[in-house]
Amino acid sequence: MSSFSVKNVNQIFGTGTAEVHVLHDVNFEAEPSTLSLIMGPSGSGKSTFLSIVGGLLTPTSGTVEVNGLSYNERSKKERDALRLDSIGFVLQAYHLLPYLTVADQFKLVDKIKPQGNLSREALTDVLETLGIKDLLNKYPGELSGGQQQRVAIARALYPDPAIILADEPTAALDSARVAIIVKLLKDLAVKHHKAVVVVTHDGRLVDSADRLYEMKDGYLTKSTPEVSR
Repeated sequence: MSSFSVKNVNQIFGTGTAEVHVLHDVNFEAEPSTLSLIMGPSGSGKSTFLSIVGGLLTPTSGTVEVNGLSYNERSKKERDALRLDSIGFVLQAYHLLPYLTVADQFKLVDKIKPQGNLSREALTDVLETLGIKDLLNKYPGELSGGQQQRVAIARALYPDPAIILADEPTAALDSARVAIIVKLLKDLAVKHHKAVVVVTHDGRLVDSADRLYEMKDGYLTKSTPEVSR
């Protein structure tokens, strides 16, 4: 199963007087079977960090390694394949295609990645857990924000990735749904040996984290004592 580490990562946008130093010498690592939580307010650098970890953004300096091999040592094709096969994204923007029903969102994944996805039974379990099994024939425009978010989570889990990166996965959900999402993410980590990383400012997730970090003004620090559940 995949593990990854971030070493001395800096991210700078702009130049001269417009330069913004978003991340400062960030170090981080995650192993299978762990749920890591990165807390921080909006604008602290959390989403930028997640984009770099997932290979969507190249850092100004520093390295990201998956299974001991850095992104810099992989070709673009290899990085694309890694994201497709091993990394699942749950982003703030749901990125559901408006002209596809919920069921068709998963069929599209099958076309892009024909093998290695969840079985029909396992997908049904996820849909039932998230309370969206009855929405399969709906279009995104017919769903509430919370329903769209849960569909996006299910779609991210469908390819059965070893690494799950979630950006504010509970932002549009009430406390009852938050508890369901947190249990799902925790079970994926512990029972299915995934490396799960969640960035959020939602304190309702803290008690379920194995490792707790704080992101503030682009600096990442490990909170003490370490949360252990």
